[in-house]
Amino acid sequence: MLKRVFFSVGLSAICLYTYAQDNTSFILKDITLIDGSGANARSHVSLVVTNDTIAAVLPAETNYPVEGTVEIDAKGKTVMPLLVNGHGHLGLLKGKSVVAANYTPDNVARQLMQYLEYGVGTVLSLGTDQPSAFIFQNASRMGMLGGASFYTAGYGFGAKGGTPPVAFGPSILRPGSPDEAMQDMRRMAVLKPDFVKIWVDGEPRIHPDVYRAIIAEAHVHNIKVAAHVYYLEDAKRLVDAGVDVLAHSIRDQEVDDSLITAMKQKNVYYIPTLCIEEFAFIYASQPEWFNDPFFIRSLEPGVWDMLKSDEVRQQNEKEKERKMKSLQIASRNLHKMDSAGVKIAMGTDSGAQPVRAQGFSEHVELQLMQEAGIPPLKVISYATHNGAAMLGIDGETGSLLPGKKADFMVLDANPLENMKATRSIHAIYKNGKQIQ
Repeated sequence: MLKRVFFSVGLSAICLYTYAQDNTSFILKDITLIDGSGANARSHVSLVVTNDTIAAVLPAETNYPVEGTVEIDAKGKTVMPLLVNGHGHLGLLKGKSVVAANYTPDNVARQLMQYLEYGVGTVLSLGTDQPSAFIFQNASRMGMLGGASFYTAGYGFGAKGGTPPVAFGPSILRPGSPDEAMQDMRRMAVLKPDFVKIWVDGEPRIHPDVYRAIIAEAHVHNIKVAAHVYYLEDAKRLVDAGVDVLAHSIRDQEVDDSLITAMKQKNVYYIPTLCIEEFAFIYASQPEWFNDPFFIRSLEPGVWDMLKSDEVRQQNEKEKERKMKSLQIASRNLHKMDSAGVKIAMGTDSGAQPVRAQGFSEHVELQLMQEAGIPPLKVISYATHNGAAMLGIDGETGSLLPGKKADFMVLDANPLENMKATRSIHAIYKNGKQIQ
């Protein structure tokens, strides 16, 4: 198996290396720039890129006196950073199935490329990866793997007989005691995951003493921990235990001031994943984007027909009232967290179910975050800079400032005027190169 993995990654390396030899300088002239930092958009500016880096942002009328620099007329276009998905799943989804057997080099590479083609430049695969993930992680860091940059939480922690489902694979760790949890975490730390994932809800549940041991041991190795949550009381216990990220919204009730205060004091990130609630009821009738090619292209084979079926429609209708209520609670909690100054990043849980299409889900999430009352400029900053900061890579990507990586998308419309404009992708650039 390892030989096949190395061979596949090696082929990707050859292709990417050959493609990357043509680095040069170019200027995107007369754009509207949303740089992701949270600063106001700038109109009529030019973005100067040298090799893989943002070299400068200049007034549009400025002449850039560097010989050989290619000028690209981008008047009327809007440029923003590539998105950072802080909660995704790679490799499990293929067609209509979500199983560990789908986790192959070809499937992971295909999905990373799909994310990138939809403007997602970085993905944290949160806890459902298989052993080959650490090869992909290293290849991605070395520039040997195409598509979105790959970050992994390795093998997540859950309860024996509980979540996540067995179909997610044998690599999920299910310790029965704090000591066993500590030993598992030590062994995982040797592999150097970018994060650790814990599932705390469902039945049976992982015991608080067990997840406290996981969090404490992860922090000994300077590894951050994200938790799958639903309930307010679980969130409070996790924050008290030192968790770094709540990877879903609180959906059972409104968050209170004590949780918000604790999260701010401990710099805990909040990833709302609003779209997972909408995707559980939206197909009771056809949403306005159902026949949009941008949506259809994102789906696995057979899924579009499945979504048109009476079975899915009836199931969504059955869940509609409950899931709409969950979405309303989640939206109010996001607005409350944002108003209080809690750190927020974007994530979607895409790739964990066929209805959560990789690439399209991220654009739906942006719209839902705005509909929850978050100003568009903030939404974009949360989905770019904040996601990079959560991963500890904001010094190199996540915002379009001089010295940062030239990772951005060119849009035909301005998402500050209509968030759906993030779907009007004209061009994608990663490491300063346009993705064909």
